[in-house]
Amino acid sequence: MEFVDLNYSPTDEDLIALFLIEPAPSVDMLGAAAKVAAESSTGTWTELTTMSDRIRKISAKVFRVEGNKVLIAYPHVLFEPGSMSQIWSAIAGNLFGMKAVSSVRLEDVFWPSPLVKSFKGPLYGLYGVRSILNVKDRPILATVPKPKVGMTAEEHADVAYQVWVGGVDLVKDDENLTSLSFCKFEDRLKELMRRRDEAEKETGEKKAVLANVTAPFHEMNRRIRLVHDYGNEFVMIDILTAGWSAVQSAREIAEEYGLAIHAHRAFHAAFGRIRNHGVSMKVVAESARLVGVDNIHVGTVVGKLVSPKDEVISLVHLMRDRSMKEDLSRGILEKNWLDIRPVTPVSSGGLHPGIIADVLDIVGMDVIIQVGGGVLGHPEGPLSGARAFRQSIEAYLSGIDVGSYAEAHHELKVALEKWGRAHPM
Repeated sequence: MEFVDLNYSPTDEDLIALFLIEPAPSVDMLGAAAKVAAESSTGTWTELTTMSDRIRKISAKVFRVEGNKVLIAYPHVLFEPGSMSQIWSAIAGNLFGMKAVSSVRLEDVFWPSPLVKSFKGPLYGLYGVRSILNVKDRPILATVPKPKVGMTAEEHADVAYQVWVGGVDLVKDDENLTSLSFCKFEDRLKELMRRRDEAEKETGEKKAVLANVTAPFHEMNRRIRLVHDYGNEFVMIDILTAGWSAVQSAREIAEEYGLAIHAHRAFHAAFGRIRNHGVSMKVVAESARLVGVDNIHVGTVVGKLVSPKDEVISLVHLMRDRSMKEDLSRGILEKNWLDIRPVTPVSSGGLHPGIIADVLDIVGMDVIIQVGGGVLGHPEGPLSGARAFRQSIEAYLSGIDVGSYAEAHHELKVALEKWGRAHPM
């Protein structure tokens, strides 16, 4: 029980982790919490002859327990500055497999200033991304050409051209479209840039590609350089399947070329969907903000993917706000991001023009709204689908119900006839 001190007052330099713990049947709460603190810092399953008073002073300490909520303080010297992989290996490592707990979830983290200062954060962030695209007074609009895999480079680029001309700002590769035999990365990038130039000339608007560079790191490095050489401004990384060390290294390379990073969160639900075990999306997003992504997916509430409203709202504020107060009832610890820029939240997954207003009511204007099937599934094709998407945004900005606005906008009317205002499953 040397890892429990309910009288301990954390310092401003302690990392504090909020865990939700359900002890195993034979273990009480303090015993389970102590084992989590031990396993994630200086302890193990038995007393050590190599332990010293000096090492005990830097051990993690359980200092607060409220129901199943357990707060553990870690001296910041337990962590390697600027290494998100090492931090996760400690506070999100072996502890999930311990027999002493039936379930345990890392719900949130207070990041102390010594660690915050050790990370670069986004190169551009929310306002920089708006500046790149010259989009000031509305949400940024994105679309994934569908089917997400299967099209040739030429087919993919042709769909991209149509949705750009229809009013979309960003075309995104999906999480599993990297460099496949029928659609090689460089071939696709080359075609996309050619069609992007045509779309910009036709519309007078800035257009860009969220180019998926996810790969073994030496190849990811090469693809980042290609994105720059072909004149694009964004790369996309599947941050969890690539890993924190790859993302941090890519952040360094992207800065050399002046590129923004779009973070796809593929794999997060494997350990975040179950609300009493694993790691919350809050911790994933906060870690991503520190290591330096510029955009990150946060959910929709109303789309096809599980994204509870309380979680989505929390994520939006965690990404956009400079600071937050502790609210243990919502599973949020205090935040002070210092000079770390805000990140653009991305709302995506099962959206269509009939429910865009529902999303914007929840997440606000400073967001990227990404609609894939709700554009590509339009009965009249991608161009009309993109126009319907843009028209739904115009309706919202004008304060007009989307159904009323559709009466004078054919593409939107056709979209509503197909999907209405249904929330996809």
